[in-house]
Amino acid sequence: MKEHEVEIEVKVGVITVSTSRWSKFGDISGVENIPEEDRSGKILAEELNCVDYRLVPDDMSKIISAILDMLKNVDVIVTTGGTGISPKDVTIEAVKMIVEKEMEGFGELFRLLSYNEIGEAAMLTRAFAGISKGKAIFCLPGSERAVRLGVRLIKPQLKHIVTHAKGLR
Repeated sequence: MKEHEVEIEVKVGVITVSTSRWSKFGDISGVENIPEEDRSGKILAEELNCVDYRLVPDDMSKIISAILDMLKNVDVIVTTGGTGISPKDVTIEAVKMIVEKEMEGFGELFRLLSYNEIGEAAMLTRAFAGISKGKAIFCLPGSERAVRLGVRLIKPQLKHIVTHAKGLR
């Protein structure tokens, strides 16, 4: 345990934002129901021991609704998908509407490490993190590679982040 964290159980939920998958599978909830095609959602669920999962389309109101509902039962939400620069990519805009504090360092570090892996294309990612109601929300791109990088950054800091977000230290 780090100096600035308390020993707590951190509950994590995953939301996959993908209109193409949503069109194929519809509204899905529950970790046990993650479609095989959603490799990024599966990686997050397995690596972060997730307790909840949702599949939603690239629609601001549906993203916000899923996040607000999931925040009732988890300490951390990790979204995957909808973080690019296409007009349909609205995950970041939706999340920014409900966070009280941004964790700029997460996106900065994510882009730096992405740059080391993929070069200049890293500037296209809008990876983001923030705090809402004492809980953390991370937004990752939808690729498996990006999700693995996100897990590498998020997982070791979960208790530390939640400790501070909830004001426990």
